[in-house]
Amino acid sequence: MNDALGMPQTAVVVGATSDIARSIVRELAGRRLSKVVLTGRDEARLDAVDEEVAALGIATHTKVLDVTDVAAHSAFVKRAADALGQVDLVVMAVGALEPDGPEPPGPVETAELFATNCTGPAALLTAFAKLLCDQGQGRLLVLSSVAAVRVRRVNYPYGASKAGLDAFAQGLSMGLEGTGASVVIVRPGWVATRLTEGRAPAPFATTPDAVARDVAAALERGTSVVWSPPVLRFVFGALQFLPRALWRRLPS
Repeated sequence: MNDALGMPQTAVVVGATSDIARSIVRELAGRRLSKVVLTGRDEARLDAVDEEVAALGIATHTKVLDVTDVAAHSAFVKRAADALGQVDLVVMAVGALEPDGPEPPGPVETAELFATNCTGPAALLTAFAKLLCDQGQGRLLVLSSVAAVRVRRVNYPYGASKAGLDAFAQGLSMGLEGTGASVVIVRPGWVATRLTEGRAPAPFATTPDAVARDVAAALERGTSVVWSPPVLRFVFGALQFLPRALWRRLPS
C-alpha cells in the first residue's frame, strides 16, 4: 500500500540491472520502499544488484526473466504478487540501443530491438495491469525516451521502438481510468549510463540519479508524464512543430 504521501512501499523492477532502475530503487529506498522484486536477464548482474538493494535495508526477491519471453510473463506476475502481497509500483526499465555506427541494424537486429523495447514490455505491462486492476490500486512506471516524441534519422530504430511503447502506455493509461491503477510515463533525455558509454552526449544530458529524483517527485505529485530534465518538455513541445526539412538537418 502506498504511504500517506503516495509513495510506494512495494515494487517490481523489470530491467533491474539498468543504471536508471538502480537509481530509482536507491531514491525510493529513502522514501519508505521496503520490499522489491528484481528481475533481469543477466543473472550475474542481477545478483550484484540484489546485494546492492539488500544493503539499503530492503527485502528483495529476484527472478531471471527475459522480457521478450512472453510465455513466461503470467507465471512471473503471479510470483511477484505472491512475494509482495500487494504491488504498489511496477518499474518497466528494460531497453536496448542499436549499435553505434553509420549503418542501421538489419532485419533480425531490428526485430530484436522492437521485442526488447516495445512488444515485450507492452505484453508484460498488460499482465501487470490486470493485477493492479484486481487490487484496485498501483502504478505502472514506464521508461520511455524523448527519442519517442519525434523520431530522428540518427537513431530511428531505437526512437521508433520507444515511440511504440510510449503510445501503448498512453493508451493503457486511458484504459485504466476508474480502476484505481494508473500509468506514469518517463521521458528522459540523453542519460549517461552503461548503454550510452562511449557515445557523444546530446544537449540537456542528464544522469540516472537526476532521473530518479524527477521520478520520485512525480510519484509524490501524482504526475502522469515525467520529462527529465523538466526543460525537455518545452524543448520537444517546440521541436514537434519544426518543419521536416529542418528537423532532418539537425546535428546528430
